[in-house]
Amino acid sequence: MPESTSQSLNSAHLAVGFVLMPSFTLLPFSAFIDALRLAADEGDQSRQINCQWTVMGPTLEPISSSAGVTVKPWETYRNPADFDYIVVVGGLLDNTLEGSEHVVDYLQQADRAHIPIIGLCTGSFVMIRAGLMDQRRCCVSWFHYKDLTDRYAGVTPIADQLFVDDGDRITCAGGAVAADLAAYIIERHLGQSWARKSLRILVMDNPRPANAPQPQPNADYQVGNRWVARALLLMEQNLSRPLSSDEIASRLNISKRQLERLFISDTGDSMQKFYRKIRLRYGLWLLQNTDRLITDIGQDCGFSDTAHFSRVFRQAFAKKPTDYRR
Repeated sequence: MPESTSQSLNSAHLAVGFVLMPSFTLLPFSAFIDALRLAADEGDQSRQINCQWTVMGPTLEPISSSAGVTVKPWETYRNPADFDYIVVVGGLLDNTLEGSEHVVDYLQQADRAHIPIIGLCTGSFVMIRAGLMDQRRCCVSWFHYKDLTDRYAGVTPIADQLFVDDGDRITCAGGAVAADLAAYIIERHLGQSWARKSLRILVMDNPRPANAPQPQPNADYQVGNRWVARALLLMEQNLSRPLSSDEIASRLNISKRQLERLFISDTGDSMQKFYRKIRLRYGLWLLQNTDRLITDIGQDCGFSDTAHFSRVFRQAFAKKPTDYRR
């Protein structure tokens, strides 16, 4: 445990306690904590002066991330009133939805102490389990949008922005967005110059606001067959470099002929025709929600050149990409 954490966290302008779920995702945790570290002093010496933080657990046993990298808690759970925020970092959904009741208990303790709680990645699911998100707005990644809506009716899911500040509950889609959220918190407590200093050293532009769109639309395709659903997920994860039908079938360990038959039965389209629809829909979303060049958007959607992208886009939407941009 760093020597500075033995001092009172209340001596800093911003004090944060981290709680890690089993199989937590490394990037949101490291992005948030690194932003704090870089705002903590004037140089790059990691001295906990302006900001202080600690990593807690029920014991000092290491906690494994989803990538297999382990993090050892610096201390066992301390009084949540010592902090300005408690940050719970979620990860693989199966390990977040069940078990780790000690985390749920600690979040409820923080709630009773009126300490704001931040959920990174699927950390929001733990907050819901703790009964802290009833009738609240909850940011969720487009990837886990359906997981949330299928399980919880009393929460308002938000999947079209990066993070949601609902007062004493702040939820974040996860990934690199955690750095933007950390900058938002740092600016609130230390000022804009400290937030921008953190992001500059992290080689990031100005922090994105909470209502900036997530970089991927939520696609809720109504399909009943599990093989088709898994194929659609592979397609959404491979937009810029489309997979062939053979590759998709091979990854799912099913014959191409059988998968094609299931796909036509469930969607009415062949795999590649539906795949193109997904890529074009993503291109439309990028045109409407970003300022990126049409050439770049075409490449992101897996089209070899702008002319090809424009031609099939016009066939699908009866307008050229430039018409939507205007």
